[in-house]
Amino acid sequence: MARTAQPGPAHASVVCQVCKQSRPAHETLPGSLVRDNLLQLIRRKLPEWSPEAPICFRCLNRFRAEYVAEEIAQESGALTRLEEDVVRSLRETELVAEDLNRQYEEALGWGDRLSDRMAAFGGSWRFIILFAVFIVAWVGINTAVLLFKPFDPYPYILLNLFLSMIAAVQAPIIMMSQNRQAHRDRMRAENDYKVNLKAEL
Repeated sequence: MARTAQPGPAHASVVCQVCKQSRPAHETLPGSLVRDNLLQLIRRKLPEWSPEAPICFRCLNRFRAEYVAEEIAQESGALTRLEEDVVRSLRETELVAEDLNRQYEEALGWGDRLSDRMAAFGGSWRFIILFAVFIVAWVGINTAVLLFKPFDPYPYILLNLFLSMIAAVQAPIIMMSQNRQAHRDRMRAENDYKVNLKAEL
């Protein structure tokens, strides 16, 4: 006959003396193990709280976030949006690291993807080689093959017109791609700052 396992100390419930809610024992911490700086903050907010009373991790994280917010505000004044995100992540025990590549790819429209591909092709050796071959062939045809009746005689005005049109279109496409890359780098820098700030705190 199988014996039913009896609940041990790990399954016991403890009442948090801050939120007054029953929590599993492994989700609480005795007040004596709380750091002095947090202990002073809790005493200031809740004068009736006993340092020996248990506190749940959720309430402890809330006081941690308040303590960090006060420290940052004392050093640099008002909290910025990034610092508020870090404080909120501390309070909610959330990760601040984000998959920026996935977010960036999901936010791109078809025009953005097309301009990125065109900018990538325009800045590659394949484009340079193909363009050089095209120019050499154009000049060669109009100088050697069609010496007596060239369709674009020297100084190759039609070729210059094509080159000017390509440059006029290619420049804004490359600028669009560079602007998106700068925005992506800025997002990555903000995310790195949040991760580093949270790690330092």
